[in-house]
Amino acid sequence: MTDKQFSFWQKWLTYANLLTIIVGVFVAFAGNSMVFELHNDYTKDVFFNSNEFTPSVLELKKWLFGIIGGTIIGFHVLMVMISENAFKMKEPWAYKAMCYGLISWFIVDSGISFYYGAIHNIVLINLVALVLIGLPLVMTRKAFI
Repeated sequence: MTDKQFSFWQKWLTYANLLTIIVGVFVAFAGNSMVFELHNDYTKDVFFNSNEFTPSVLELKKWLFGIIGGTIIGFHVLMVMISENAFKMKEPWAYKAMCYGLISWFIVDSGISFYYGAIHNIVLINLVALVLIGLPLVMTRKAFI
């Protein structure tokens, strides 16, 4: 892999995580907006038999999305910092940390989503993030071995 190719994928990794930070802000502060309408509709189908969220459930959802959004932001700020520093310098621990972090999140989140029948979360959120962030990790693997 040339330095130019590595740089392209390293920047992709950084920008993908920056984009995900923006998504995290939307999750935290606009989880009930039209941005998440499809996700919310599927959630209603799976857990509420297509009924609208009651006011108390909506408040719980806002709180949970706030926590989830904050976690998304924190995780991806860390990923940006690793990408722009140790990963860019091709330090093997950085590659491993990013891979293990991404894979462990994907397995736990997707496993729980699958268990509860929330397949929409796997398709709309998890697989998109896995491909967006995982692709540059796959493409740069040889630079770290």
